[in-house]
Amino acid sequence: MDQGDDGDGQTSNADYSIRVAAGIGAFTCEEWNSFGGTTRGDTENGYNPLVSFAFLSALEESGCAVRRTGWQGHHLRLENAQGRLLGAVPCYLKSHSQGEYVFDHGWSDAFERAGGRYYPKLQCSVPFTPVTGPRLLVTRGEDIGTVKAGLAAGLKAVTDKLGVSSAHVTFAQESDVEVLEAAGFLHRTDQQFHFFNEGFSTYDDFLATLASRKRKAMKKERREALADGISIDWLTGKGLTEKAWDDFFAFYMDTGSRKWGRPYLNRQFFSLIGERMADDILLVMARRNGRYVAGAINFIGSDALYGRNWGCIEDHPFLHFEVCYHQAIDFAIARKLKVVEAGAQGEHKLARGYRPVTMHSAHYIAHPGLRNAVADYLKRERREVERMGEYLGEHTPFRKDLEE
Repeated sequence: MDQGDDGDGQTSNADYSIRVAAGIGAFTCEEWNSFGGTTRGDTENGYNPLVSFAFLSALEESGCAVRRTGWQGHHLRLENAQGRLLGAVPCYLKSHSQGEYVFDHGWSDAFERAGGRYYPKLQCSVPFTPVTGPRLLVTRGEDIGTVKAGLAAGLKAVTDKLGVSSAHVTFAQESDVEVLEAAGFLHRTDQQFHFFNEGFSTYDDFLATLASRKRKAMKKERREALADGISIDWLTGKGLTEKAWDDFFAFYMDTGSRKWGRPYLNRQFFSLIGERMADDILLVMARRNGRYVAGAINFIGSDALYGRNWGCIEDHPFLHFEVCYHQAIDFAIARKLKVVEAGAQGEHKLARGYRPVTMHSAHYIAHPGLRNAVADYLKRERREVERMGEYLGEHTPFRKDLEE
C-alpha cells in the first residue's frame, strides 16, 4: 500500500491511518484493553501483564519511560477510514540504547563513524523489560493478518517520515516477526533460558526428571541457600504493602548501585503497579532475623511467570538462585503455569532446570548501506545463536532417557 502524509501528524492511505500518541495516556484504558493479550481472561490470546495498560502507564506516569530519560512515547495507533481503532504498537523515540537488552551499540558506532546519525531511533518494546510479548497489537474481532500488516507498513512509513535511522521491534512473538520480515524488516535472534512445567504436580515431580547427580546438587543448593535461618515469603495481591515495596526497592537499588547495574525504575513506579495490578505481581522475599534481606519481583501471566528484578542487602550463598529460579519453579507448579521466563542471559540457569530458548526481534534500517551491513552480520549471528542453542540443549541436567 502507498502511504501518504496528510499533513497533521498522521500517515494514511485510503484504507487506514496511523496516528502517533505521545503517551499511553492518549489511549483510554478501555481502548488499550480491547487489544488481544492485554487483559486477564483473554482465552484466545492469553495475557501478558507487561503489555497491560496498568504496567505501561505506570512506566510513563512515574517518569521512568519519558522524554527526559530518553524514552519519548511515540506509540502508533492504527485506525480505519471511519476512525475505528484497529491496532497499536507500543513505541518510543529514543536518544540512546540503554534499557533494551538487545544490543545495537556496534551498529550505532559504525554508522556514526561513517558520518551517519543513528539517534534518535524508534524502539518498539516494553521499556527495561526483556520479555517476549505481543508488539503488533490487534483489536479483538479484527482480521489479525490485515491489521498486523498495516501496523508493520505504518511503522516503516513513520520511520521514513521522521527521517530517523531505524525502527527496532524487540522481544517480539514469532508471529509478529514473520509479518515484519515480509514488510522488509531484518530478523535477529538471541538466547534466554526458560523453565517448562510438564504437568508437574509437585517440585519432586520436576526433580524426578533430572539426572541423579544433578538432582542431588539441586537439593543441596536449596538447603544451603536457607541454612542461615532464612525463610521465604510469597507476596501478592493485598500482601503488597507499601512497607513491602520499601523493602524490595532497597534491594533493587543495591543491585543498581553495583558496577553492572543501572536502576531504571523509581520508587513511585512500584507503588503504581502495586495499586493497579497487585494480583499480577509476585514478590519472592527472603526473611532473616525478622526482616527481609533479599527479594525478586515476578509478573503473573495467564500461563507464564515472568521474572524481572532481584536485589539483596545481605549476601548468602545460593540465595540468588533460590529466590529467582527455584522459588519461581515452585510457584509455577503450584499455580499450574506452563512457563517461567527468568529474564535476560545467564547460562547458570541451565543447571537449574531452565532450557535454552530462542528470542526474536525485527529491525528496519532506513539507510541502504547500513541495512546491508547489518543484514550480513545478522546472518552470521543467527547461525551462531542456533549453534549455541543446540550445544546447550545437549548439556541440560535432565535424564537422557527422558530427552530421547
